[in-house]
Amino acid sequence: MLMADERAQIVEGCLFLQRERLVVGTAGNVSVRVGDRVAISPSGVAYESMTAADVVVTDLAGTVLDGALQPSSELPLHLAVYAATGAGAITHNHAPASSALGVVVDEIPPSHAYSALFGGSVRVAPFALFGTDQLAANVAAALDGRSGALMANHGAITIGATLQKSLSLLPYLEYICEIHLRAMATGAPIRLVSAPEMASAVKDMATYGQQPRKEG
Repeated sequence: MLMADERAQIVEGCLFLQRERLVVGTAGNVSVRVGDRVAISPSGVAYESMTAADVVVTDLAGTVLDGALQPSSELPLHLAVYAATGAGAITHNHAPASSALGVVVDEIPPSHAYSALFGGSVRVAPFALFGTDQLAANVAAALDGRSGALMANHGAITIGATLQKSLSLLPYLEYICEIHLRAMATGAPIRLVSAPEMASAVKDMATYGQQPRKEG
């Protein structure tokens, strides 16, 4: 079975999205790239019954190399993001706060220091129908220099060098969206992190969570 380890990781990743309530039903997708191959969650398969064999492997043109099921309908989106970035993994979800904020703003300004995890302000890709090349192009542009973005009237996406990294960013993205929504609801002016402070935070967050190697 091609990409056996990565396919097993994708099953676990989908279950993580479900446990964290970042998806409704099967409304999300996960992929991992290794060289010129991409493993991606299948279309319409319940996460609790999904197996590694259900995960589909394609080439970078979208041709199925292994797997009997249909790949996610968002395969063009994943392939476009891989072509535009150095990502090794992509996660896409439809969590409530990020989906709601993508309906009312064109960008999440740096209202929380965690914006630094994504490279600064989080862009909202213009709306296009799911599964289309236009959506793929819009999202790839929104991710330029960023590790996460929202999709207008749709959901959210994160990228990372590994699936673990990409998945770890989704709860933080949902959190800053929830905070910004609550701040907007007060009607009061929203205080933002200054550009110099955000630039410093982005630099600091580049090594966030890394521990020094123990000697001996």
